[in-house]
Amino acid sequence: MHSRELQPDVVVVSGDFTQRARANQFAEAAEFLKKLDSPVVVTPGNHDVPFYRFWERFLTPYRNYKRYISESLNSVTEVAGLVIVALNSSRRFTLTNGRIRRSQLEFASRAFESADESLTRIVVTHHHLAPPPGFERTNVMPYARRALRTFTALGVDLILAGHMHTAYVGNSLDFFPGELERRGIVIVQCGTTTSKRGRGRETLRNTFNVIRVEGDVIRVVHNVWIADLGRFMPISEHLFPSAGKQYFDGSG
Repeated sequence: MHSRELQPDVVVVSGDFTQRARANQFAEAAEFLKKLDSPVVVTPGNHDVPFYRFWERFLTPYRNYKRYISESLNSVTEVAGLVIVALNSSRRFTLTNGRIRRSQLEFASRAFESADESLTRIVVTHHHLAPPPGFERTNVMPYARRALRTFTALGVDLILAGHMHTAYVGNSLDFFPGELERRGIVIVQCGTTTSKRGRGRETLRNTFNVIRVEGDVIRVVHNVWIADLGRFMPISEHLFPSAGKQYFDGSG
């Protein structure tokens, strides 16, 4: 399945363009992005920050990312009825986990508050705000509840992330019930689309998600590479009400 076959309005790549943040790896990733034939929203992952090159990690951690992928570490994109806020959750001082700072929450607040109310609101990070099944004991980002409370108050419909190398499609209420007012936020985490670093049930499998916003419904189709057919195929479908459809009234 090729991007030309799907004809997406936008492609979201939630980080880890490289393994060791080397210039040649970023150059290859940039060439791949050019072949997508669609607008692309990006955010860096922890592998896009130099791991062993310590001085570079502390002094110019995003030099190659900015040169080859994007000069913006936090961005706002309006396209096809969507407003997408991408927030850089990677950090030079942590090797694997990340976080979203208060200043980034304020950045998101300004972006969503100035956006038209009719637009579907999406947040993109690399690190996960909720653990996929089988990874419940792993650490989500510090202050994940703070971020989710803010995104709930801002009317965010959808959060996209990666990092765990295994997909998860669900809702923030699966993990933080009762804390986030009357509704949760749809969470869609991607696995790994182009590498062999899949984990858990997606070990050695390549996957990606196709998301369609259809009126008051968010439709997520999970696709897996089927070697015998030589193509990606859909293996599951998930439907969620958008943020404007509040089915939880808070009563017992």
